[in-house]
Amino acid sequence: MLIVGLMSGTSADGIDAALCEISGQPPQLNLRLVHALMYPYPEGFQQRILNTCIPELSRVDDICQLNFDMGELFAQAALAVIREAGIDPKSVDLIGSHGQTVWHMVRGEGEVTATLQITEASVIAERTGITTINNFRPRDVAAGGQGAPLTGYADWLLLRHPTEWRAIQNIGGMGNVTFLPPLSDSQSEPLAFDTGPGNALIDSAVSLLTNGAQAYDRDAQMARRGTIDEDWLTELLAHPYYRLQPPKTTGRELFGAAMAEDLIRQARARGLSDESILATLTVLTAQSIADAYQNFAPAPVAEVILGGGGSHNPMIVDLLRGLLHPARVMTHEDIGLDSDNKEALVFALLAYETWHGRPGNYPALTGARRPVILGQITPGDNYADLLRRTWCG
Repeated sequence: MLIVGLMSGTSADGIDAALCEISGQPPQLNLRLVHALMYPYPEGFQQRILNTCIPELSRVDDICQLNFDMGELFAQAALAVIREAGIDPKSVDLIGSHGQTVWHMVRGEGEVTATLQITEASVIAERTGITTINNFRPRDVAAGGQGAPLTGYADWLLLRHPTEWRAIQNIGGMGNVTFLPPLSDSQSEPLAFDTGPGNALIDSAVSLLTNGAQAYDRDAQMARRGTIDEDWLTELLAHPYYRLQPPKTTGRELFGAAMAEDLIRQARARGLSDESILATLTVLTAQSIADAYQNFAPAPVAEVILGGGGSHNPMIVDLLRGLLHPARVMTHEDIGLDSDNKEALVFALLAYETWHGRPGNYPALTGARRPVILGQITPGDNYADLLRRTWCG
């Protein structure tokens, strides 16, 4: 099947689109990336999304309209990646759309009671004519899970090492890790959870400190000029989230713009420069990841594969190489994958599994009571033909 996966992460910096060819079934699943791109948002659209994720700034009518507007942009992204690949849109079977998370409701000791991803699938299906599957996370939450990390299922299928424990570390807006036992180990279970902030606090702080002139710290140029405040870092690492037992998940509702504003006030009271604020927050991301490995990894990890926007931050990568030694730290590119489009690829895979009636969550990773089929199907113009080809031969 030809499937487009679409993803907009917590950084809300654009739409990752991946056109994939998928066949077979687990454990003999075949996946080939045909083409991928990042479809940028119009000027000001990122801030509109981020404002929607702040309760004090969002309104129900704004969320309603944004849901449809994002559907239009996701449809454009899908058609763009199909067009660039030189494929006839009528040849594409499915679109798997994660959409945009605007809120992840976490209560008490990490219990997830609700989750909301927007981006109207009806708009995507109408504009493209392609059957669209979306809303993957709520079914896992309904089954008692965290609704995340869903990428762990694909990691389990595709990225296990033959003989060694491997960690797949994504550094997007949040950091999340999947600890994978080797293929030679048929007894151990994987473990996955959110380690804490990835780029979210750094990016929010950069935007605030530059009055919106910069969206992120390119190549850690600002952070590298700063001095780490070790005492403040120790205070930041005392946040209760880091001590919660996995499975656990978090988002901008905790580590977002509101926290960044508060941290900047704290830093100013300590007399820190802009550069030293960013240096300390960058170390916070790396150290919280390393601490999560020390506290929760089910076995010593021999290899760490970095992905997401944070894998392009040389300061974070250098820090992790030191903190996680003697583990080998590399990026998805080192094993033949593109870290920028991996999550889009994952939602193409999850759409494929849903269409074939197979569960797409892994209870040991999300905390769900049982494996469940994820997502909701919105028929496109190809729906009847797709049913016949899939189920009638």
